[in-house]
Amino acid sequence: MTIQIIKTTPFDDQKPGTSGLRKSVKQFKKPDYLQNFVQAIFNTLENVPGSTLILGGDGRYFNREAIQIILRMAAATGFGRVIVGQGGILSTPAASNLIRQYQALGGIILSASHNAGGPEGDFGIKFNGANGGPAPESMTEAMFAASKQLHEYRIVPIQPIPVDKLGVYQLAGMQVEVIDSVSAYQTLMESIFDFDKLAAMLSSESFKMRFDAMHAVTGPYAHQILEQRLGAPEGTVIHGLPLADFGGGHPDPNQAHAKELMSLLYARQSTMDFGAASDGDGDRNMILGKRFFVTPSDSLAILAANARLIPGYRNGIAGIARSMPTSQAPDRVAAKLGIPCFETPTGWKFFGNLLDVGKITLCGEESFGTGSDHVREKDGLWAVLFWLNLLAEKQDSVENIVRSHWAEYGRNYYSRHDYESIDLKDANALVDALQAQLPTLAGKPFGSGLTVSAADNFTYTDPVDGSVSKNQGIRILFTNGSRIIFRLSGTGTQGATLRVYLEKYEADTAKHNQDVQEALADLLNIAQQVARITEFTGREAADVIT
Repeated sequence: MTIQIIKTTPFDDQKPGTSGLRKSVKQFKKPDYLQNFVQAIFNTLENVPGSTLILGGDGRYFNREAIQIILRMAAATGFGRVIVGQGGILSTPAASNLIRQYQALGGIILSASHNAGGPEGDFGIKFNGANGGPAPESMTEAMFAASKQLHEYRIVPIQPIPVDKLGVYQLAGMQVEVIDSVSAYQTLMESIFDFDKLAAMLSSESFKMRFDAMHAVTGPYAHQILEQRLGAPEGTVIHGLPLADFGGGHPDPNQAHAKELMSLLYARQSTMDFGAASDGDGDRNMILGKRFFVTPSDSLAILAANARLIPGYRNGIAGIARSMPTSQAPDRVAAKLGIPCFETPTGWKFFGNLLDVGKITLCGEESFGTGSDHVREKDGLWAVLFWLNLLAEKQDSVENIVRSHWAEYGRNYYSRHDYESIDLKDANALVDALQAQLPTLAGKPFGSGLTVSAADNFTYTDPVDGSVSKNQGIRILFTNGSRIIFRLSGTGTQGATLRVYLEKYEADTAKHNQDVQEALADLLNIAQQVARITEFTGREAADVIT
């Protein structure tokens, strides 16, 4: 085997964020940029010789070229086998499942998730460890350190692997196995959900739904599982063909970007009973009923409250975890069930330790991510199947299920306001000024009867390994349970995104029909006043409200 050793120069911007390294396609296509980061990943791994690596992505622009480069570098590093999704396609939860199924050393997932694709869009790469979950912070820090000291990378000569054709190939002594991206994932779903009941409902003329794959990775999975296996009518899956630019759309499953799905479910004469969408790499979900939106926070709480109705969770759940900005609706379910509820920083890797030791079964984030212990990633299609199984069991509408939940547990009014592409200096100045105020806020009255009970920058101590994560988001907590959270996002590639989260709890069922933004108007005014958002950013209002 001929190994080429290529001299290179370190890049100073290869620090992974909460979900790996995300940059523009143009940045990744610079000479040696991708190669440097892949070598930095490989340099941090132990026990590589002869081990198995899982490889795939969401099909976005540059995915195919990147896979061929990574295969050549994996061969040069000494991997014994690389398992690749057909066409280079693997959803993030499917990749997590394969890592666990094949007892791989880990996996490389190529995706920038919900970020836009195409030549002018974004690309991303992250490493998932042997448990199937995202690399822990200690490992991503080691990758960054390795990238700054890199002066060469190892690669074997070009020998393209036909990734569209199933089969086993040899590359410089390394076995490359191209597999069906969907089959193993479908088998996993069949072990969790009642596919007989799902098939009976989905093939019935009385039930109508649409799943929007947003021209992203879940298209093949949804076609195979929903339409072919479960008998939903052809056309149930829309935008099901993965495209390198996502059809010019933005593969973010929310009300702002899934416009066609929203119009189908919210039309005055809509005949749809259920709607759902997923994102670029298949790990997020949006759930809709007829003219009714289910917040991700409520979704996690409702799935937890009804988990025993699902075959895979019939024996109950061990616990729940939510990211700190996610609403406290799941906490109320956990309290009633007598199980723990953990509050973690944003980033799915923080759930991994809790899942691995069995402290939790279900987990979720407000950013449209929900999951369980079946894999170590959030899982969009799993959440859709969970909701469908719940509908089949309860024989009721999405809206009625949610309203019944509110009647029992109370309603957590909740919204996220995103101020996008802010100059990084301005964003940091806003956060610094807000941080400086924190010691003075406790006890301070605001608005109509709101009083601050505490204000801090969230610190998390992992209950499993004792690691400490600081500065995870500024919290302003009120005596009545309301909250305002401020965070700078770690998933964008241009400027900074300021996320402002607003939450208000309402126990009175007579007050459960308020408009969300009206219910949260006082909190928004306080957030703008305290953080001086307009002063620092020049923005009068958020760019995206969910």
